[in-house]
Amino acid sequence: MSGDPPTILVVEDDPGMRRFLRVTLVRAGYRVVEADRGGSALDAAATEIPDVVVLDLGLPDRDGMDVLKELRTWSGVPVIILSARDREGDKVNALDAGADDYLSKPFSAQELLARMRVALRHASRVEGPDQPVFRTGGLEVDLYRRQVWVDGREVHLTPKEYGLLAELAQHAGKVLTHRQLLNAVWGPDYGYEAHYLRVFMAQLRRKIETDPANPRYLRTESGVGYRLAAEP
Repeated sequence: MSGDPPTILVVEDDPGMRRFLRVTLVRAGYRVVEADRGGSALDAAATEIPDVVVLDLGLPDRDGMDVLKELRTWSGVPVIILSARDREGDKVNALDAGADDYLSKPFSAQELLARMRVALRHASRVEGPDQPVFRTGGLEVDLYRRQVWVDGREVHLTPKEYGLLAELAQHAGKVLTHRQLLNAVWGPDYGYEAHYLRVFMAQLRRKIETDPANPRYLRTESGVGYRLAAEP
């Protein structure tokens, strides 16, 4: 490998398995960061900005599926699940929740390394680093800590208001349709309830826009949806 080695976050509570993963990955030329609990894994994902996460589902403080779902609210880093759970339903649920790959225990070192190379190839196609903090103009959204600031002042949002802003921040500069936003924030049963969106967008604008009638950040695309303006 040339340049800095890719960083792999290994999330595994079993010391023996963690040692095996560390030795295997270091020998292959990777930099390894370790976590043995879900909470410390999310902290490491935010601070280390890994290139790939290797995630065990059976963690002592919280289920690995919950870790995966929370990670996916602010990060698109490739995630390879390593688990003793080998039922088809477990694999489907993990992939639907945002995992990129699923490897059942026991597994060989060579198979893990092959899956790692695939994950890194996918990651290389994504432009720019995966950062948990989004900034545009005077607006700052910390997608990991779920905090929002406008011109240095913290703004307190309701869960739905935050969910709406976070979804727009993760696709900044792109138009999201009414249905896309409703599905993402309220769920698939609300895909046609556009009045929810209008109400919460108005509330959100009152909290983060200097002039809600002429929004700087939350732009309306008439008849289509909304876009979060991406400014320098």
